[in-house]
Amino acid sequence: MDVDDPHPQSHSPTTISDPQLRFEARKAFIWSIVVVLVGTAIYMSQALLVVFGGIVFATIIDGGARLLGRVLPFNRGARISIVLALGVAFGAWVMFFAGTQITEQAAQFPAIIEGQATRIMNWLEEAGFAINPESLSGIVQQTAGGVSQLTRAVGGIIGGVTTLFLVLILGIYIALEPRLYERGIAWMLPDESRDGFLDMADKMAFSLRRLMFGRLVGMVFEGLLTWAALALYGVPLAALLGLLTGLLAFIPNVGAVISGLLMVLVGFSGGTDMALYCLGVYLVVQTFDGYVVIPMIAKKTVDLAPALVLAMQLILGILFGIIGLALADPLVAMIKVMLEHRSENAGRGSPDGFPDSEIPS
Repeated sequence: MDVDDPHPQSHSPTTISDPQLRFEARKAFIWSIVVVLVGTAIYMSQALLVVFGGIVFATIIDGGARLLGRVLPFNRGARISIVLALGVAFGAWVMFFAGTQITEQAAQFPAIIEGQATRIMNWLEEAGFAINPESLSGIVQQTAGGVSQLTRAVGGIIGGVTTLFLVLILGIYIALEPRLYERGIAWMLPDESRDGFLDMADKMAFSLRRLMFGRLVGMVFEGLLTWAALALYGVPLAALLGLLTGLLAFIPNVGAVISGLLMVLVGFSGGTDMALYCLGVYLVVQTFDGYVVIPMIAKKTVDLAPALVLAMQLILGILFGIIGLALADPLVAMIKVMLEHRSENAGRGSPDGFPDSEIPS
């Protein structure tokens, strides 16, 4: 028995008396929890992305309601109802008025792309390149199949799919009572962390609203301008190409490249002059959007490094497909806001998150 210990029975057999060992054990325990949480997040990643998609959609609704609040003296519920009604009206217009034309064009799309691929292969063969007919057939079929999947994806967006339905429902619920969910998460945190979390949540919501506003403006601008310019020259499938360009504008970097390739391929169906015109339209739209529209909006949105966004798109696109591509940009923005918030408040405690008094000297 240690005569220097005034309370020899006050310690448990598992108590670590050494402060340095206790500190290291606590760090190991926290890292174990982090590993478990990461594993759980990977296992539930698809569902978590759907939830995050609902948050993004709720941000769009909330941003629209806030904009209406500047001109309409209505309460928040009425403004959200107006935003949702406008969204439903737009979807109905696409389905009932533009749906027939777009559906017809979508049906022609694979045949046009297949024809252009065949022409390119024939030109290469005439130029002296050895082309295997079986390989040509396989490439054409794969190209047509890929385009068919893209047009089916557009039809799924218009008609609605289960994932999209869940995102919409979650977004509406969150937009109606955003503070309820913020307080619910804050309630699960320690008292000393709640104010910091609420402050970070406000910053995230503000940044996400601005980011989504910029994305929507870019989508509308690119879609309408592309459709008008292509229709003016008589390019086939102008309405479908305009819709695809607008939708793909939600995905920075990757979306612009895909829409440009589709425009040029369709343009070749009308000859070289039409293909060059389509290429010119693509360059003009992307240049004006990149050097005029985006810089004007970027002053009030999240400044993201293009390489970082592209890397996240590649990772999430491989793991989760189109939903990963679409949500990579806002996800990177939220991570950036969180890290900036943590950096701003780093002086309040130790880098490891422990109070300074518990760090052994």
